[in-house]
Amino acid sequence: KKVQEFSGAGEQQLRHYTQEVINRAERENVLLSMETLVEYYKEKDASKTEEDVQKVYSKCSDMVKDNNPDKLCVGGAATNLVRSLKKKYGDGPKTEKRFKEEPKAQENEEDSKQQNQQRKKHSSASRGNSDQPNLHLATKEQLLEALEKLNDAEREAQVEEEEDDDAEFEHSWSPSPFPERVTIIGGGPAGLSAAIYAARSGLKPVVVAPPMGGQLQGKGVDVENYPGLFNVTGPAVISLMRQQAIEFGAKFEAEIVTGIDASSRPLKVMTNSSVIQTHAVIVATGAESKWLDVKGEYEMRGGGVSSCATCDGHMYRGKHVLVVGGGDTAMEDALVLARTSESVTVIHRRDAFRASKVLAQRVMEHPSISIKWNTVLTEIIGKASDAIDATSGDAELDLDAPVQNVVSGAVLKDVYTGEETKMDVDAVFVAIGHTPSTSFLEGVVEFNPDHPGYVLTQGTSTRTSVPGIFACGDVADSIYRQAITSAGSGAAAALDAERWLSEEGLGNEEADFEAELLAELMSDGDKQTMYDADAYNVYDDAGGRMTGMKESVAAEL
Repeated sequence: KKVQEFSGAGEQQLRHYTQEVINRAERENVLLSMETLVEYYKEKDASKTEEDVQKVYSKCSDMVKDNNPDKLCVGGAATNLVRSLKKKYGDGPKTEKRFKEEPKAQENEEDSKQQNQQRKKHSSASRGNSDQPNLHLATKEQLLEALEKLNDAEREAQVEEEEDDDAEFEHSWSPSPFPERVTIIGGGPAGLSAAIYAARSGLKPVVVAPPMGGQLQGKGVDVENYPGLFNVTGPAVISLMRQQAIEFGAKFEAEIVTGIDASSRPLKVMTNSSVIQTHAVIVATGAESKWLDVKGEYEMRGGGVSSCATCDGHMYRGKHVLVVGGGDTAMEDALVLARTSESVTVIHRRDAFRASKVLAQRVMEHPSISIKWNTVLTEIIGKASDAIDATSGDAELDLDAPVQNVVSGAVLKDVYTGEETKMDVDAVFVAIGHTPSTSFLEGVVEFNPDHPGYVLTQGTSTRTSVPGIFACGDVADSIYRQAITSAGSGAAAALDAERWLSEEGLGNEEADFEAELLAELMSDGDKQTMYDADAYNVYDDAGGRMTGMKESVAAEL
């Protein structure tokens, strides 16, 4: 089989290509038999039936692209499976070589005697120095096995180090006797953008947010509508933003805010375990999508169930989708999906939309959109995903994990007759509104009377009804609710906060205190003591001709 084609290669390039072929051959020369896997599960997890083990083995064999007529678990797929099982149960099943080595030619008697004498010599030398490893006594297979174990241990250590949360303590907030200048509540695009801008301005912001949470943090699919990012998941985007904020000096408090005390200054931000005194607060806690709480909805989020047509609609180009809702959000989602999907069905529990007349009219007149009135969704039906990509062994795939289900249909119910019908769809978009995470602000700031739960801001700024409290992202945006618009408003909030602090003359008390203390040490009384006649003068060592630098220069002149 031809694996490389080139011309004019030098010796080093030939060695490189040859080594690549050897390494690939060694990776592919791995076989995990069904019998071995069955025995392994009997020892490690007796609850799995032989049928369950067969499913795991089939997933492994299906990942092998070619040259696998017997449907065996071989090559990189087998290595991945063994590695994932080792992480889960402590050790993995034994593998064997897929291709056996051909028997070597019989050595002549004289060569055998020489090799035996050499082994005896090395053996006697090794007894005298037992601290040294007897590598010369090991076979090639034993050395390769030991090397593989070392490589596995290094890879696992590296993964554990990357996932270790202890490193985050280095950038954690610690209480100070002085108030913070800016405290940011929320760790999404709005909050982290505000943190980056505030940190670059020297405000040393404190970001209060739980390590998990947020719409973008929980988005497992790729983020494709954020400029400059491609093939990047939501958690990866948040991680990069967080690293950038840390780079400029932001600190983090992994807690949930329970309330804000604005009755006195400085402001007080209360969490489950701490109270943070601060001059300014930026609220960026976002909004959560409302869900139906029907069977199959939670299990298939990311597998065809979504609350954002703008984010995920492109994945269902040319397919049949379902939209649940009757407000402006549902109308907008239906119109967005109609541009790319084969068909869009909107279901509403009433006989008329509560959306604006213009949007509702456009939906009802659109040729690709059909409407089912007086209908509710009672169940989302799924099927096992068959989208398992074959791999050469470099990707980390947990073949022992449950199969991801994707949407294949929905059960609809007529609210009057109670009749249920099944409908084949590829995705379900729930568009019944959002709930801003602003309950801790009740009685503190004013809310938007037209959009309950959303914080009311002044004009085009991010200022709220309380001086020193700013709102950005989805807590104040009831229209767009996109990651990029949230990031922009977060930057605006940081700029507004910086301007407000300057207007109010609120600076860095800690730096001011240090400056005052230094000024006291350099006060007039201390200077007089320094020039006292009985005090030591370094210039006396120069012969007593001068008492200062000016006199020294004059003497020289």
